[in-house]
Amino acid sequence: MSVLEKLWKRGKDFLGVKYPVMAGAMTWISNFELVKAVSENGAFPVLAGGNMEPDLFEKEIDKCVKSLKTPFAVNLITIAPYFRAHYEIVRKKDVPYIIFAGSFPGKKDVESMKEAGKKTMSFASTNSIAEQQIRYGVDALILEGSEAGGHIGHVSLTILLQQVLFEFKEVPIFVAGGIANGKMIAHLLLMGAAGVQLGTRFVMSEECQAHPNFKKAFIRAHARQAVATPKYDDRLHVVAVRAIKNKAMDEFGKLQLELINKLDKNQIDRHQAQYEVEKFWMGSLKKAVVDGDVDHGSLMAGQSVGLMKDIKPIKTILRDLMDEAEEELKRVQKIL
Repeated sequence: MSVLEKLWKRGKDFLGVKYPVMAGAMTWISNFELVKAVSENGAFPVLAGGNMEPDLFEKEIDKCVKSLKTPFAVNLITIAPYFRAHYEIVRKKDVPYIIFAGSFPGKKDVESMKEAGKKTMSFASTNSIAEQQIRYGVDALILEGSEAGGHIGHVSLTILLQQVLFEFKEVPIFVAGGIANGKMIAHLLLMGAAGVQLGTRFVMSEECQAHPNFKKAFIRAHARQAVATPKYDDRLHVVAVRAIKNKAMDEFGKLQLELINKLDKNQIDRHQAQYEVEKFWMGSLKKAVVDGDVDHGSLMAGQSVGLMKDIKPIKTILRDLMDEAEEELKRVQKIL
Protein backbone atom coordinates (compact mmCIF):
# COMPACT_ATOMS: atom_id res chain seq x y z
CA MET A 1 0.00 0.00 0.00
CA SER A 2 1.40 3.39 -0.99
CA VAL A 3 1.71 6.27 1.45
CA LEU A 4 -1.09 8.05 -0.39
CA GLU A 5 -3.39 5.05 0.03
CA LYS A 6 -2.62 4.89 3.76
CA LEU A 7 -3.27 8.58 4.29
CA TRP A 8 -6.64 8.72 2.59
CA LYS A 9 -7.96 5.30 3.62
CA ARG A 10 -10.48 6.75 6.07
CA GLY A 11 -11.93 9.06 3.46
CA LYS A 12 -11.92 6.40 0.77
CA ASP A 13 -13.72 3.92 3.02
CA PHE A 14 -16.29 6.53 4.03
CA LEU A 15 -17.12 7.68 0.49
CA GLY A 16 -16.77 4.27 -1.15
CA VAL A 17 -14.90 5.55 -4.21
CA LYS A 18 -11.42 5.10 -5.71
CA TYR A 19 -10.31 8.66 -4.94
CA PRO A 20 -11.65 10.56 -1.89
CA VAL A 21 -11.76 13.70 -4.00
CA MET A 22 -15.17 15.36 -3.88
CA ALA A 23 -16.37 17.47 -6.80
CA GLY A 24 -18.05 20.28 -4.89
CA ALA A 25 -21.65 21.09 -5.74
CA MET A 26 -21.97 24.15 -7.96
CA THR A 27 -25.41 25.40 -8.97
CA TRP A 28 -26.07 25.16 -12.75
CA ILE A 29 -22.71 23.39 -13.11
CA SER A 30 -22.86 20.20 -11.05
CA ASN A 31 -25.63 18.64 -13.12
CA PHE A 32 -26.16 15.00 -14.02
CA GLU A 33 -23.64 15.11 -16.87
CA LEU A 34 -20.79 16.36 -14.66
CA VAL A 35 -21.80 14.07 -11.82
CA LYS A 36 -21.72 11.07 -14.17
CA ALA A 37 -18.29 12.01 -15.55
CA VAL A 38 -16.82 12.43 -12.06
CA SER A 39 -18.29 9.10 -10.98
CA GLU A 40 -16.94 7.24 -14.01
CA ASN A 41 -13.43 8.51 -13.29
CA GLY A 42 -13.26 7.34 -9.69
CA ALA A 43 -13.90 10.54 -7.72
CA PHE A 44 -16.93 11.45 -5.58
CA PRO A 45 -19.64 13.45 -7.39
CA VAL A 46 -22.14 15.81 -5.80
CA LEU A 47 -25.35 16.88 -7.52
CA ALA A 48 -26.20 20.53 -6.84
CA GLY A 49 -29.79 21.15 -5.78
CA GLY A 50 -29.44 24.92 -5.72
CA ASN A 51 -32.84 26.50 -6.25
CA MET A 52 -33.87 24.09 -8.98
CA GLU A 53 -37.60 23.65 -9.56
CA PRO A 54 -38.63 20.56 -7.53
CA ASP A 55 -39.87 18.62 -10.59
CA LEU A 56 -36.58 19.12 -12.43
CA PHE A 57 -34.63 18.38 -9.25
CA GLU A 58 -36.41 15.06 -8.87
CA LYS A 59 -35.70 14.13 -12.49
CA GLU A 60 -31.97 14.88 -12.04
CA ILE A 61 -31.89 12.66 -8.95
CA ASP A 62 -33.70 9.84 -10.73
CA LYS A 63 -31.09 9.93 -13.52
CA CYS A 64 -28.29 9.67 -10.96
CA VAL A 65 -29.94 6.81 -9.10
CA LYS A 66 -30.54 4.92 -12.34
CA SER A 67 -27.19 5.52 -14.04
CA LEU A 68 -24.41 5.86 -11.46
CA LYS A 69 -22.46 2.77 -10.45
CA THR A 70 -20.65 4.39 -7.52
CA PRO A 71 -21.82 6.41 -4.50
CA PHE A 72 -22.79 10.06 -4.90
CA ALA A 73 -24.24 12.89 -2.85
CA VAL A 74 -26.96 15.46 -3.29
CA ASN A 75 -26.29 18.98 -2.03
CA LEU A 76 -29.16 20.77 -0.28
CA ILE A 77 -28.93 24.52 0.33
CA THR A 78 -30.68 25.11 3.64
CA ILE A 79 -31.38 28.80 2.91
CA ALA A 80 -32.80 28.22 -0.58
CA PRO A 81 -36.55 28.81 -1.07
CA TYR A 82 -37.07 25.22 -2.26
CA PHE A 83 -35.00 23.62 0.52
CA ARG A 84 -37.91 21.91 2.26
CA ALA A 85 -39.31 20.53 -1.01
CA HIS A 86 -35.85 19.29 -2.01
CA TYR A 87 -35.37 17.76 1.42
CA GLU A 88 -38.54 15.68 1.19
CA ILE A 89 -37.74 14.52 -2.35
CA VAL A 90 -34.24 13.36 -1.41
CA ARG A 91 -35.39 11.68 1.77
CA LYS A 92 -37.60 9.33 -0.24
CA LYS A 93 -35.06 8.58 -2.97
CA ASP A 94 -32.24 6.03 -3.06
CA VAL A 95 -29.60 8.70 -2.50
CA PRO A 96 -26.74 7.44 -0.29
CA TYR A 97 -25.21 10.76 0.84
CA ILE A 98 -26.64 14.17 1.73
CA ILE A 99 -24.61 17.36 2.04
CA PHE A 100 -26.19 20.31 3.84
CA ALA A 101 -24.87 23.64 2.57
CA GLY A 102 -25.63 27.37 2.61
CA SER A 103 -26.11 27.32 6.37
CA PHE A 104 -26.21 24.63 9.05
CA PRO A 105 -28.86 21.91 9.36
CA GLY A 106 -30.92 21.50 12.50
CA LYS A 107 -30.68 18.37 14.61
CA LYS A 108 -34.02 17.04 13.35
CA ASP A 109 -32.96 17.51 9.72
CA VAL A 110 -29.84 15.43 10.33
CA GLU A 111 -31.65 12.75 12.32
CA SER A 112 -34.47 12.39 9.80
CA MET A 113 -32.04 11.85 6.93
CA LYS A 114 -30.10 9.28 8.93
CA GLU A 115 -33.33 7.48 9.79
CA ALA A 116 -33.96 7.28 6.03
CA GLY A 117 -30.61 5.50 5.61
CA LYS A 118 -28.55 8.45 4.36
CA LYS A 119 -25.03 9.39 5.39
CA THR A 120 -24.92 13.07 6.20
CA MET A 121 -22.27 15.74 5.75
CA SER A 122 -22.27 19.42 6.60
CA PHE A 123 -19.87 22.35 6.58
CA ALA A 124 -18.04 23.61 9.64
CA SER A 125 -17.04 27.26 9.49
CA THR A 126 -15.86 27.42 13.12
CA ASN A 127 -14.85 25.01 15.88
CA SER A 128 -18.13 25.62 17.74
CA ILE A 129 -20.13 24.74 14.61
CA ALA A 130 -18.03 21.59 14.16
CA GLU A 131 -18.78 20.56 17.72
CA GLN A 132 -22.49 21.28 17.25
CA GLN A 133 -22.76 19.33 13.99
CA ILE A 134 -20.98 16.32 15.46
CA ARG A 135 -23.36 16.47 18.42
CA TYR A 136 -26.29 16.56 16.00
CA GLY A 137 -25.02 13.33 14.47
CA VAL A 138 -23.49 14.25 11.10
CA ASP A 139 -21.33 11.47 9.72
CA ALA A 140 -18.61 13.73 8.27
CA LEU A 141 -17.60 17.37 8.09
CA ILE A 142 -16.46 19.49 5.18
CA LEU A 143 -14.00 22.15 6.24
CA GLU A 144 -14.26 24.93 3.68
CA GLY A 145 -12.08 28.01 3.93
CA SER A 146 -13.22 31.44 2.75
CA GLU A 147 -10.90 31.05 -0.27
CA ALA A 148 -13.58 28.85 -1.84
CA GLY A 149 -16.10 29.99 -4.43
CA GLY A 150 -19.86 30.46 -4.12
CA HIS A 151 -21.43 30.68 -0.65
CA ILE A 152 -18.61 30.86 1.89
CA GLY A 153 -17.87 31.35 5.57
CA HIS A 154 -15.64 34.09 6.93
CA VAL A 155 -12.59 32.13 8.11
CA SER A 156 -9.62 31.14 5.98
CA LEU A 157 -8.62 27.51 5.60
CA THR A 158 -5.31 28.14 7.40
CA ILE A 159 -7.20 28.95 10.62
CA LEU A 160 -9.85 26.26 10.20
CA LEU A 161 -7.19 23.57 9.87
CA GLN A 162 -5.87 24.52 13.29
CA GLN A 163 -9.28 25.08 14.90
CA VAL A 164 -11.07 22.03 13.55
CA LEU A 165 -8.94 19.52 11.63
CA PHE A 166 -6.31 19.29 14.37
CA GLU A 167 -8.87 19.13 17.17
CA PHE A 168 -11.72 16.83 16.08
CA LYS A 169 -11.20 13.15 15.36
CA GLU A 170 -14.72 11.79 15.85
CA VAL A 171 -15.72 11.95 12.17
CA PRO A 172 -13.89 12.11 8.83
CA ILE A 173 -13.08 15.68 7.81
CA PHE A 174 -12.81 16.67 4.15
CA VAL A 175 -10.99 19.89 3.35
CA ALA A 176 -11.97 22.49 0.74
CA GLY A 177 -11.13 26.01 -0.35
CA GLY A 178 -8.32 27.12 -2.64
CA ILE A 179 -7.11 23.61 -3.54
CA ALA A 180 -5.87 23.26 -7.10
CA ASN A 181 -2.98 20.79 -7.22
CA GLY A 182 -1.81 17.45 -5.87
CA LYS A 183 0.99 18.92 -3.76
CA MET A 184 -1.56 20.72 -1.62
CA ILE A 185 -3.65 17.54 -1.36
CA ALA A 186 -0.60 15.63 -0.10
CA HIS A 187 0.04 18.10 2.70
CA LEU A 188 -3.61 18.28 3.73
CA LEU A 189 -3.68 14.49 4.01
CA LEU A 190 -0.52 14.61 6.13
CA MET A 191 -2.34 17.07 8.41
CA GLY A 192 -5.14 14.56 8.94
CA ALA A 193 -7.70 15.31 6.22
CA ALA A 194 -9.73 12.28 5.14
CA GLY A 195 -9.92 13.71 1.64
CA VAL A 196 -10.51 16.96 -0.22
CA GLN A 197 -13.19 18.84 -2.11
CA LEU A 198 -12.47 20.80 -5.29
CA GLY A 199 -14.92 22.96 -7.21
CA THR A 200 -13.19 25.47 -9.45
CA ARG A 201 -10.83 22.80 -10.79
CA PHE A 202 -13.78 20.73 -12.05
CA VAL A 203 -15.32 23.73 -13.79
CA MET A 204 -12.22 23.65 -15.97
CA SER A 205 -12.91 20.14 -17.21
CA GLU A 206 -13.96 19.20 -20.73
CA GLU A 207 -16.98 17.38 -19.34
CA CYS A 208 -18.29 20.47 -17.53
CA GLN A 209 -21.08 21.96 -19.65
CA ALA A 210 -20.61 25.54 -18.47
CA HIS A 211 -20.56 28.09 -21.31
CA PRO A 212 -17.14 28.56 -22.98
CA ASN A 213 -17.23 32.25 -21.99
CA PHE A 214 -17.52 31.20 -18.35
CA LYS A 215 -14.40 29.03 -18.60
CA LYS A 216 -12.48 31.70 -20.51
CA ALA A 217 -13.23 34.16 -17.70
CA PHE A 218 -11.68 31.70 -15.24
CA ILE A 219 -8.51 31.39 -17.32
CA ARG A 220 -8.14 35.18 -17.54
CA ALA A 221 -8.80 35.83 -13.85
CA HIS A 222 -6.23 36.44 -11.12
CA ALA A 223 -6.73 35.14 -7.58
CA ARG A 224 -7.19 38.68 -6.22
CA GLN A 225 -10.17 39.22 -8.55
CA ALA A 226 -12.21 36.48 -6.84
CA VAL A 227 -13.72 38.62 -4.08
CA ALA A 228 -16.40 38.12 -1.42
CA THR A 229 -19.62 40.13 -1.38
CA PRO A 230 -20.12 42.63 1.45
CA LYS A 231 -22.98 42.61 3.95
CA TYR A 232 -24.69 45.95 4.63
CA ASP A 233 -27.38 45.21 7.22
CA ASP A 234 -27.93 42.42 9.78
CA ARG A 235 -31.63 42.32 8.93
CA LEU A 236 -30.69 41.06 5.48
CA HIS A 237 -29.38 37.53 5.92
CA VAL A 238 -26.60 37.56 3.32
CA VAL A 239 -24.26 34.59 3.21
CA ALA A 240 -21.09 35.91 1.59
CA VAL A 241 -20.52 34.78 -1.99
CA ARG A 242 -17.08 34.69 -3.61
CA ALA A 243 -17.04 35.42 -7.33
CA ILE A 244 -14.87 37.12 -9.92
CA LYS A 245 -15.54 40.85 -9.73
CA ASN A 246 -17.71 42.15 -12.57
CA LYS A 247 -20.86 44.21 -13.11
CA ALA A 248 -22.99 41.55 -11.40
CA MET A 249 -21.14 42.18 -8.14
CA ASP A 250 -21.99 45.88 -8.37
CA GLU A 251 -25.62 45.03 -9.15
CA PHE A 252 -25.81 42.85 -6.04
CA GLY A 253 -24.63 45.76 -3.92
CA LYS A 254 -27.39 47.92 -5.35
CA LEU A 255 -29.95 45.16 -4.72
CA GLN A 256 -28.99 45.02 -1.04
CA LEU A 257 -29.44 48.77 -0.65
CA GLU A 258 -32.81 48.57 -2.40
CA LEU A 259 -33.99 45.75 -0.12
CA ILE A 260 -32.78 47.55 3.00
CA ASN A 261 -34.77 50.61 1.93
CA LYS A 262 -37.89 48.46 1.51
CA LEU A 263 -37.32 46.88 4.93
CA ASP A 264 -37.10 50.36 6.46
CA LYS A 265 -40.44 51.24 4.89
CA ASN A 266 -42.03 47.89 5.89
CA GLN A 267 -42.73 47.16 2.22
CA ILE A 268 -41.28 43.63 2.56
CA ASP A 269 -40.39 41.35 5.48
CA ARG A 270 -37.04 39.67 6.14
CA HIS A 271 -38.18 36.38 4.60
CA GLN A 272 -39.11 38.10 1.34
CA ALA A 273 -35.82 40.00 1.34
CA GLN A 274 -33.87 36.77 1.79
CA TYR A 275 -35.80 35.20 -1.07
CA GLU A 276 -34.80 38.10 -3.34
CA VAL A 277 -31.14 37.69 -2.38
CA GLU A 278 -31.08 33.99 -3.24
CA LYS A 279 -33.17 34.57 -6.36
CA PHE A 280 -30.58 37.09 -7.56
CA TRP A 281 -27.67 34.68 -7.19
CA MET A 282 -29.44 31.73 -8.78
CA GLY A 283 -30.56 33.81 -11.76
CA SER A 284 -27.29 35.67 -12.08
CA LEU A 285 -25.29 32.47 -12.00
CA LYS A 286 -27.48 30.92 -14.70
CA LYS A 287 -26.93 34.01 -16.84
CA ALA A 288 -23.17 33.40 -16.75
CA VAL A 289 -22.99 29.57 -16.74
CA VAL A 290 -25.76 28.84 -19.25
CA ASP A 291 -26.06 32.01 -21.33
CA GLY A 292 -22.41 33.04 -21.29
CA ASP A 293 -23.03 36.62 -20.08
CA VAL A 294 -19.84 37.06 -18.06
CA ASP A 295 -20.42 40.79 -17.51
CA HIS A 296 -23.85 40.73 -15.86
CA GLY A 297 -23.86 37.08 -14.74
CA SER A 298 -22.28 35.81 -11.54
CA LEU A 299 -18.80 34.28 -11.97
CA MET A 300 -18.71 32.25 -8.77
CA ALA A 301 -15.15 31.02 -8.32
CA GLY A 302 -12.67 30.29 -5.57
CA GLN A 303 -9.35 32.10 -5.34
CA SER A 304 -7.78 29.00 -6.85
CA VAL A 305 -9.07 30.46 -10.13
CA GLY A 306 -5.68 32.19 -10.26
CA LEU A 307 -4.13 28.76 -10.76
CA MET A 308 -6.44 27.71 -13.60
CA LYS A 309 -4.54 27.77 -16.91
CA ASP A 310 -6.20 25.14 -19.10
CA ILE A 311 -9.17 22.87 -19.70
CA LYS A 312 -8.63 19.11 -19.41
CA PRO A 313 -10.63 15.88 -19.30
CA ILE A 314 -11.57 14.84 -15.76
CA LYS A 315 -9.49 11.68 -16.17
CA THR A 316 -6.39 13.81 -16.82
CA ILE A 317 -7.20 16.22 -13.97
CA LEU A 318 -7.41 13.36 -11.48
CA ARG A 319 -4.32 11.61 -12.83
CA ASP A 320 -2.33 14.84 -12.52
CA LEU A 321 -3.57 15.39 -8.97
CA MET A 322 -2.61 11.86 -7.95
CA ASP A 323 0.82 12.00 -9.61
CA GLU A 324 1.59 15.35 -7.98
CA ALA A 325 0.46 14.08 -4.58
CA GLU A 326 2.58 10.91 -4.85
CA GLU A 327 5.66 12.86 -5.92
CA GLU A 328 5.25 15.33 -3.08
CA LEU A 329 4.93 12.55 -0.51
CA LYS A 330 8.10 10.93 -1.85
CA ARG A 331 9.89 14.28 -1.55
CA VAL A 332 8.69 14.67 2.04
CA GLN A 333 9.81 11.12 2.89
CA LYS A 334 13.32 11.88 1.69
CA ILE A 335 13.47 15.03 3.78
CA LEU A 336 12.29 13.22 6.90
